[in-house]
Amino acid sequence: MPPCPLSVVAVPIATRVALRDVNRVIDEGILPAAFLSAENGRRVWATACTLISFYYESAGQLTSEERLNMIRWAEPRLSKWKTLTLASLAKKDWTMRHDFLTIDLAPFVERTAESLSNLEAARALVSSSPDVLGGTPVIEGTRIPVYDVAASVAAGHSLDEILEAYPALDERRVGLAKVYADANPLRGRPKPVNELPTGATVITDRRVPRRRKAV
Repeated sequence: MPPCPLSVVAVPIATRVALRDVNRVIDEGILPAAFLSAENGRRVWATACTLISFYYESAGQLTSEERLNMIRWAEPRLSKWKTLTLASLAKKDWTMRHDFLTIDLAPFVERTAESLSNLEAARALVSSSPDVLGGTPVIEGTRIPVYDVAASVAAGHSLDEILEAYPALDERRVGLAKVYADANPLRGRPKPVNELPTGATVITDRRVPRRRKAV
């Protein structure tokens, strides 16, 4: 299945680059506009994740101009094939030769393909239904909230501790839960509860004005 544009918050999963740096290559025009989409928020074509990864990971070996030249060289190729899967792209020749400099983009294409495969697996792992915990995203086939598992990982709990708390899981599912939560971060504050708990009774709805301190 051809890769679709990724929400910018999911790009760090594919590139292993911090979100602030992903936004930087977009804002500064380092990433060509052909790989961007404003539909449903800021989005990046999956194939372009290879260029973001390359730009930052090669910073210690290549100058900024050399990295930009590589991106310009790769742009028409990735634009032409941006609807292909990265697994297919990895089989093509990604070697640029310029004077004495030779750069191979293939390792970045392969790693991006692997990361996106994990992201796809993470999305397939999670389900949501109004009949299960009121629609809370859970790990498929269980009633385990995916964000609870991811929070345990983020809190530094060991894998053994997490598996003891959630016997229905295994190491792979725990890892994919973290991938899913990173790509789909929770936003906003919990909604206020407008309904009273069962059995509660309103004694009075009179509001008492707050006293102002004397000046």
